[in-house]
Amino acid sequence: MDRLLLSVLIGLAAGMIDIIPMIVKKLDRRATISAFLQYLFLSIIILNIDLPYVIWWLQGGLISLAFSLPIVLIVSINDKKSVAIITANSIILGTLIGIAGHFL
Repeated sequence: MDRLLLSVLIGLAAGMIDIIPMIVKKLDRRATISAFLQYLFLSIIILNIDLPYVIWWLQGGLISLAFSLPIVLIVSINDKKSVAIITANSIILGTLIGIAGHFL
């Protein structure tokens, strides 16, 4: 399977995993679309980059955390409880994206 197609498919799955709780809680549509697109594009980046001196399974979590920091800063102004959830989701989903890309 083509590497780009694989990364898009993994991104679609990760995006759906992230937005299902947002849809259930009926959060803002723009925030939901933003979260979906973040993981769609992050999967392409994570699976097509090689960070020197970083273990392969850790790369996804680090890249995802780095890309979620601006969102965390914006969200923390109004909703302090969401910071931990967004950060944990970012690390977990980023790591899972990296692992899925490695083994698939």
